[in-house]
Amino acid sequence: NDPTDVATRSWQVQRRDMQEQDRNKGFDISERLEQLRREREALRWEGTFRDYFELVVQNPKLAQLSHARINEMIHAAGVEKINEGTRDEIIRYNFFARELFGIEESIQKIVEYFKSAAQRLEVRKRILLLMGPVGGGKSTIVNMLKRGLEEWTRTDQGAVYAIKDCPMHEEPLHLIPHELRPEIEKHYGIYIEGDLCPQCRYMLEHVYHGRHEDVRVHRIVFSEKDRIGIGTFAPSDPKSQDITELTGSIDLSTIGEVGVESDPRAYRFDGELNIANRGIMEFVEMLKVDEKFLYSLLTLSQEQSIKTGRFAMIYADEVIVSHTNENEYIAFAGNKKSEALQDRIILVRVPYNLRVSQEERIYDKLLKQSEALRNVHIAPYTLKVAAMFAVMTRLEEPKRANVDLVKKMKLYDGEEVEGYKSKDVRELKEEAEREGMDGISPRYIINRLSSALVRDGVTCLTPIDALRAIKDGFDTHTGITPEQRERYLNLISLARKEYDEIAKVEVQRAFVYSFEEMARTLCNNYLDNVEAYCNKEKIKDPITEEEMEPDEQLMRSIEEQIGITENAKNTFRQEILIRISSYARKGKAFDYTSHERLKEAIEKKIFADLKDVVKITTSTKTPDPDQLRRINEVIDRLVREHGYCPVCANELLNYVGTLLSR
Repeated sequence: NDPTDVATRSWQVQRRDMQEQDRNKGFDISERLEQLRREREALRWEGTFRDYFELVVQNPKLAQLSHARINEMIHAAGVEKINEGTRDEIIRYNFFARELFGIEESIQKIVEYFKSAAQRLEVRKRILLLMGPVGGGKSTIVNMLKRGLEEWTRTDQGAVYAIKDCPMHEEPLHLIPHELRPEIEKHYGIYIEGDLCPQCRYMLEHVYHGRHEDVRVHRIVFSEKDRIGIGTFAPSDPKSQDITELTGSIDLSTIGEVGVESDPRAYRFDGELNIANRGIMEFVEMLKVDEKFLYSLLTLSQEQSIKTGRFAMIYADEVIVSHTNENEYIAFAGNKKSEALQDRIILVRVPYNLRVSQEERIYDKLLKQSEALRNVHIAPYTLKVAAMFAVMTRLEEPKRANVDLVKKMKLYDGEEVEGYKSKDVRELKEEAEREGMDGISPRYIINRLSSALVRDGVTCLTPIDALRAIKDGFDTHTGITPEQRERYLNLISLARKEYDEIAKVEVQRAFVYSFEEMARTLCNNYLDNVEAYCNKEKIKDPITEEEMEPDEQLMRSIEEQIGITENAKNTFRQEILIRISSYARKGKAFDYTSHERLKEAIEKKIFADLKDVVKITTSTKTPDPDQLRRINEVIDRLVREHGYCPVCANELLNYVGTLLSR
């Protein structure tokens, strides 16, 4: 009857019930923890330097330098080429693709830096500085490299070994005397760079009595939390921040025993520069750091050495990455005192993304990390409309008279715009060098969408709700000037006009029963007539089989939907025939979706024919039974096929009804 025993038995019963529930769900926490322990145990390896040397002989990549390790990690994830073989070819690295969108050009420059540095070219002795606006992805790039290294060193391909008990997790090959290194490289092709740190030299002499081959070596796994291979330094109050954070400090507990500060046992080689050896060192907002902290980077970058206390220069092999904003970089570049450091920097601009489709992916990724979406539905095109506004704030006004901001936005996103080619996109980018360095950040958009999602009674977030939330935030945004506010309000109107057209198309499509079949039939009729027209032939009536001239009225009624003039019709029709011929040679079937402008023309023709029906049905306040049946069918189709919920489908119909009745 002891209450403690009763409580224990009760807990045991509860624990058994919980374990039974886990087993029923296919997940046993005890089993998974045990499996995790086994996986971690499998990563442990310890042996002598002789054992390690045999491993390196079999696989020289075990001893690769830090830049080469990161380069291999990035390329191991794979590469995808977009628009391959053209001047607009984009290389997308899968390592970054899961988190970063629309900044492929910046990422490509970063990868080029690592690729060059991996070949031991001079660029490896430079600091990689990422410069761009807030929320542009600079920190994400560095965090991905750090997290990637943690995962990479857990794999067989990325295994890293170090001298046991070395505070700098030193490369064991440093044990080989310089006299023997040329022979090692000649016989085994193994390149050795660097020297033992003071503590390892002491251990070699006093613990192992000069027997290099007996020095203990173990496998290590990089970890920022455990301070192995990954260092981070953030600026704080210059008066209280000490240089020892970077280079280590005297060990007061042992200096009384050893007597002198120059004894390795009296010093802690645990600064961020020390523990980042073999891996990566991040300087958060490097240009905000006090000058005295930057002096250490001069020798570390160029000489690959750290000056610590009363010791000789200590070799360190690490990638130095930092990030800053444009204003601070301009001030830094204009300071003559910092010329030495400027000469040791590789600058990579990381502007905002300028592609609407990629901006959507950013919002989708960030919103999916929250629980808000469990209870609130996001209507189709909500994120796209928010992305349109954000991208337009980052674009510079086109200098060409025949290009407006909306056309420029569409061209940048790869959409076909009448009268423009990829060459025009390149020219637009070349005339706007700073494009993407200003504008609204993704953080602001996410903040506003988040505030709209958590309002009381909200079950669905529509594009109009999103634009309203973005607009309401202008008054509380401290970084927006009155001039910018006026410009942003105009861009809100532009984004809404674009959505108006999208909304009309959505409803008109939903009104078309078996839309694909209608489009295909209309397209086939058009193609039959175009072929006969271009070949100067007649066409047979499908019912009477009477030979007739090509139906010019039908062809023009479709072509006029996309602004094809009378003078341009022959060129357009020839273009269609060439595309059909190209598809035939490749053994591919041609349909109305195979040519973007033809697709647009076919859709607009069908929608134009149905416009009156849609207008009457959606704008009627008291629909008759037939109209009500049609409305319910449309709502059902929007929900079933287009990703709407009943709430936003109803709102869409009401909104389009208002637009069409104007």
